[in-house]
Amino acid sequence: MRAAIIARQFDVQGRLVTVEPYGSGNVNDTYLAIFRTTFSEQRFIVQRIRKSVFPNPEVIMQNMRVLTDHCHAKLEAEADGADRIWQLPKIIQTKTGEDWVTDTDGDLWRAISQIASAHAYEKVRNPEHAHEAGIVLGHFHRMVSDLPAERLGYALPGFHVTPGYLAKLDAALATPAGQDLLNASQEAKRAVRFVEARRARCSVLEEARARGDLGLRTTHGDPKVGNIMIDEATGRGTCIVDLDTVQPGLVHYDIGDAMRSVCNPAGEDASELGSVIFDLELFSMIYRGYQAHAKDFLSQADHRHLFDCIHLIPLELGIRFLADHLAGDVYFKVRYPGHNLRRALVQFKLAESIEAREPSIRKVLGESR
Repeated sequence: MRAAIIARQFDVQGRLVTVEPYGSGNVNDTYLAIFRTTFSEQRFIVQRIRKSVFPNPEVIMQNMRVLTDHCHAKLEAEADGADRIWQLPKIIQTKTGEDWVTDTDGDLWRAISQIASAHAYEKVRNPEHAHEAGIVLGHFHRMVSDLPAERLGYALPGFHVTPGYLAKLDAALATPAGQDLLNASQEAKRAVRFVEARRARCSVLEEARARGDLGLRTTHGDPKVGNIMIDEATGRGTCIVDLDTVQPGLVHYDIGDAMRSVCNPAGEDASELGSVIFDLELFSMIYRGYQAHAKDFLSQADHRHLFDCIHLIPLELGIRFLADHLAGDVYFKVRYPGHNLRRALVQFKLAESIEAREPSIRKVLGESR
């Protein structure tokens, strides 16, 4: 097994016991490696970063090194006054002192520490879980608020730039294969019509950036609930993981993505579209948790665009899923034919629910300023 051969190249004491698939990510291949000595055991995460998805995987690791060095120093300095033990993955170097291994296919492999005694959930469990997710994201944003975005490279150029995804959808629709997939499904046709009715709204954040209302910051890129680690002993948030998409961006994309994930209790793979709603109680709780840490670095201009990002990100992700479906499922992992189309419909249903609840959402945002 290639993962086992790779795992042995990292600087870990003991002998390899097992390497098993781990987690349920949509992009990378992730494994849990266990090494043992006569008197100890070490568990760590081994991941393959596919060059077909990330054209410059080295940038991911360079960003991760900059970010973790910055955050680990701050976490240590603030540890005595913190209300919990905060964690963040640590890069495990190879036996020759490198941060990664490159295989014969050009894919990059890395090893990172496993977050101790913590678990992530694919769907939010209750309002308290939502509150902790907000606290974790707010804490992360505060940690990186003084990390200049220009110190980071672009692991995924164009990531979370919604008009770019709209252009990819248009390109997929312009191909014969895309038209065949579109014409084969009434659901796909309805999905395209849904996007067309909202095309003008897709550039709202980029237009705000162009006007100078919003600026680039260090962002996580994928702060969904499945990347929020909850301490098994205390039930409190302890860490955000999956740092592949850390790069310069608008902090609003992170906020919107977290709200999209946490406030839909049915989850990304909801079996019934009727179960997909934007839950206002969960929203109130995650936003309250986020504001506990973020109130000092969000400007008035940032606040003016919070509803925009909450509505835009599920629309954007739905566009990405739909475009991938029409392109032949080349980006996201799928479990069955039409999986990406189904994912798109879930996100569009969530965006529709947000539109219906706009006054209530804006009320929460206004009360929390």
